[in-house]
Amino acid sequence: MIELINVSKRFGDTEVLQGITARVERGEIFAVIGPSGAGKSTLLRLINLLDSPDGGEIQINGIDIHKKKDQHLRIRRMMGMVFQKPAAFNSTVYENIAVGLRFRGVDEEVIREKVRDVLDMVGLSGYEERRARTLSGGEMQRVALARVMVIEPEILLMDEPTANLDPVSVEKIEELVLRINRDLGTTIVISTHDMYQGQRLAHRIGVLMDGVFAQVGTPREIFTVPASREVARFVGIENIIDGVVVAGGNGRSAVDVGGTLIQVVSPFARGEDVCLCIRSEDLQIAPVDGRVSASDGNSFPGTVMSITPRGPFSRVTVDCGFALSSILSWKVVDGLDIREGSRVIVSFAPEAVHVVRATRG
Repeated sequence: MIELINVSKRFGDTEVLQGITARVERGEIFAVIGPSGAGKSTLLRLINLLDSPDGGEIQINGIDIHKKKDQHLRIRRMMGMVFQKPAAFNSTVYENIAVGLRFRGVDEEVIREKVRDVLDMVGLSGYEERRARTLSGGEMQRVALARVMVIEPEILLMDEPTANLDPVSVEKIEELVLRINRDLGTTIVISTHDMYQGQRLAHRIGVLMDGVFAQVGTPREIFTVPASREVARFVGIENIIDGVVVAGGNGRSAVDVGGTLIQVVSPFARGEDVCLCIRSEDLQIAPVDGRVSASDGNSFPGTVMSITPRGPFSRVTVDCGFALSSILSWKVVDGLDIREGSRVIVSFAPEAVHVVRATRG
């Protein structure tokens, strides 16, 4: 439904987007994730005709929307956008939601019915006469979403819609996004710096870094087979280790990491510099006298360097000649009876290692 073809955008001397190419299919949720300043908001503003690209094309249903100026109004009416900080008119919730319908000349009786229905959809039935500016941040964001959805857009654009909200409000907004997509078939493009929000919501994800999509794929592809060290780091893979492929055969390779050999599944040839990406949840830790379940895999002795609380979990970092970190529950850590300085065995299967080519320079 949306096609981005080599889209670029510059503000002064800063090139924010450097040739974005991607497709958003009709009826899908496409999440744009990336660090702050990567260009996520700029990309959504270009799609919504709020800014113009310096190069490339943005097509909706095959139409180059920035060239067909005579169709701007029709194209804009296909879309609705929810911003990170929603603006509210100093009036009632009803008036805030009805404004788009009034611009379209809709009959007042129809407006009342549509506003009532959309308030029910966002869980704010009975809020019609409340002053919009007295609402909480989460309630105001739902009003902003209702204001967009009441015009029944084919495309919903959401720019960091939960960035300033508490966890309960975030959950409500995410539930609404999923329901809108499922029940109405609305095509949704959402930008977020919260990588896990993209994972929870999206059919596909684009990782925007340094003005380009570093990777586009399903959540499983992005989070388990990242295309580069930078993507791996952004999506939360803590164990990224540099090494050199020294042997291979039967679908497996050996990678030399400072004199230690790690068994992996890799397509790279002998002599190539690589990065090994291992998710912390794929590591097993056992006391030196405990049993190691990763038979025919990787098993390394080491010393616990630190145990750092993470909510109900702990991040256990072990020095095996190279650092390896695992996320374990408090109960597991207590059951292992380990602490800083404890000698342990860290193990993981070769299949748990995702190998990418090392970037040079």
